[in-house]
Amino acid sequence: MKGYSTLNRDRAKSLRKSSTDAELRLWRLLRARRILPHKFRRQHPLGAYIVDFVCIEEMLVIEVDGGQHMDQVSYDARRTAALEQLGYRVIRFWDDDVLLKPRSVLESIYAALGCPSP
Repeated sequence: MKGYSTLNRDRAKSLRKSSTDAELRLWRLLRARRILPHKFRRQHPLGAYIVDFVCIEEMLVIEVDGGQHMDQVSYDARRTAALEQLGYRVIRFWDDDVLLKPRSVLESIYAALGCPSP
């Protein structure tokens, strides 16, 4: 076992098939090592959670938040704290920013990875 349940693995597979427009847009930018040599995974189980995107080698989690996250601030804070206890850094973007300002989002990701912007 890799630290997550079979249920989480199956749920992650299901989430990959029902990604939001913002998640799909960001995935097109992150996939296939398009950000330097860093590999990202999407809808990946980490502990008790499934994260939107993760770069395992850099211990970086990227979350894309829609409007429903305005009502679950305390849950998101607990989730972030749990992921940080596992050693991950977590950065969050609003889905509108991913869709309307993708360059700004990419610059923030590059900065989190300690890489110069493209």
